[in-house]
Amino acid sequence: MSDKLYIYVLSDSIGETGEQVAKAAAAQFKDIDYRIKRFPYISEKEQILNIIQEAAGLNSIIVFTTVIEEIKETIIIECEKKDIEYVDIMSPLLGSFHNVLGNEPVHVPGTMRRLDERYFNRVAAIEFAVKYDDGKDSRGIKKADIVLIGVSRTSKTPLSMYLAHKNIKVANVPLVPEAPLPKELFDISPKRIMGLTANPIKLNEIRQERLKSLGLNNNASYANLDRILEELDYAEKIMKKLNCPVIDVSNKAVEESASIIMEIMRENDLI
Repeated sequence: MSDKLYIYVLSDSIGETGEQVAKAAAAQFKDIDYRIKRFPYISEKEQILNIIQEAAGLNSIIVFTTVIEEIKETIIIECEKKDIEYVDIMSPLLGSFHNVLGNEPVHVPGTMRRLDERYFNRVAAIEFAVKYDDGKDSRGIKKADIVLIGVSRTSKTPLSMYLAHKNIKVANVPLVPEAPLPKELFDISPKRIMGLTANPIKLNEIRQERLKSLGLNNNASYANLDRILEELDYAEKIMKKLNCPVIDVSNKAVEESASIIMEIMRENDLI
């Protein structure tokens, strides 16, 4: 073919799908000279008319991906008026899905991209939870959506990771009587802090099991009941001072505790 082929890609979203399909098709032809012109976020008839007018004077094909019926109909009508070849990528697929599933598509543009954005936000939240786990870096306190505080083995890390999968950025800080408290905890709203506590007997059992799993003597002070009571007393005072909500995680699964935290966050307009 001597004349350059102009492939116009129109979309109600970013148009990446249409462009990739057009490139895949073009790759099947030898010595093809072509140019792709992508037009994303098409939403008005005037945009379509201007593009079709330009394409009419060239050796062109219109490729479009849209889930908005009005846009699709306008493109088809205008292409037929100008005798321009066109390809509707989405409609045959939507029709087939409808035939198999029996329900109607939502006809909302950009849905896949929003799903991708949620995925990347979730990955970022997980990375955040890892970076600011166990008080590693107190700078995360001000950046977090919520901060979990509590003594050791009150499910701070599992909860942080579970909430991260819900796209919530979580930092967690261990409360240890001998360790200085990060000043950043007093610089944020108490609504963004969640205190975690547990029954001392239950905590004693959990810590003893933890020591066993590490091959250590379970008589260490870490699992000593008096020491646990001291830590819990210290943590209670800190939580009262911060005036933050407190959850007893003793007999709760991570999912249950996370559900309570998210409900509190919703009540405080944090999510």
